[in-house]
Amino acid sequence: MVKPGRPGAAKGKKGPLKGTGGKNRRSLEGKGPTPKAEDRSWHVAGKRKAANDRLEAARERHGGKRPTGGPKSSTKRKDSDNEILNGRNSVLEALRTGVPATTLYIAARVEVDDRVKESIALATKKGIAILEIMRPEMDRLCSEGSVHQGIALAVPPYDYRHPIDLLDYALGRGETPLFVALDGITDPRNLGAIIRSTAAFGGQGIIIPQRRSVGVNAAAWKTSAGAAARLPVAMAANLNQTIKAFKERGVFVIGLDGGGSMSLPNLDIADRPLLILVGNEGKGLSRLVAENCDAIVSIPIGAATESLNAGIATSIAMYEIAMLRGKHR
Repeated sequence: MVKPGRPGAAKGKKGPLKGTGGKNRRSLEGKGPTPKAEDRSWHVAGKRKAANDRLEAARERHGGKRPTGGPKSSTKRKDSDNEILNGRNSVLEALRTGVPATTLYIAARVEVDDRVKESIALATKKGIAILEIMRPEMDRLCSEGSVHQGIALAVPPYDYRHPIDLLDYALGRGETPLFVALDGITDPRNLGAIIRSTAAFGGQGIIIPQRRSVGVNAAAWKTSAGAAARLPVAMAANLNQTIKAFKERGVFVIGLDGGGSMSLPNLDIADRPLLILVGNEGKGLSRLVAENCDAIVSIPIGAATESLNAGIATSIAMYEIAMLRGKHR
């Protein structure tokens, strides 16, 4: 005869399991409202808030002011692994500019010219380790397909600046701001070319977004032909917020895109403080970035050409603005 058990009790070989008797009633209660995104340390907004808090704390240590003597570092895109910079011009320019390199690699039996001699002399003077390695090892050390010319330099991950620090530094020196910001540029060779042309035509810095953008890696270093050692690059946690901050400081923001309301030749705002937005050559400027621009400027091109490479478009725009600013002086 089966005895009736307590209704709802689970039965097993050892009989019905006992209930908790209300001891764990608290575990059934709600945990309260969901914390805001910025209060969650694992959320993107929370990480951004933490970064901003660190930045403000650093500023407070300097009496509420940004340190003087040049734009300071903001963040590093990578936390490990040195970048390998190769090519005689790139290596020599980096050493001349004082990039904090760690090791200079020379391929065995390499043809030594003046650039190699000066690179070795500078590395020796700065206390940088010099290693002679076999050419196959040099090939493995450098990125695939790169022409290292028998010389390479190991440099730490790039130290990015803060966008507003760059602007404050230019204004503090009495210069008319001229910056280039990139929206969705993912090719390091484009970035290197843009750094090179911006430096050549009087720009004071490059701004890249933290997400969906290439960083200053070895390929960008090489394409810049050493300009990356002279021209600072800033990283924006939020590109649209950075654009708004520049506008609040009196900077006129223009975007390069087809079908714009203004044409680049004889640009009548060239002598103003400018931030030039350059988009991906395939997709152009993103919608929000375009909406935040004060004007969209087009470069006249032939009907048979759909668009210009981002690096070429930036070079043309920077050249035209430099020429127009020269006329206003």
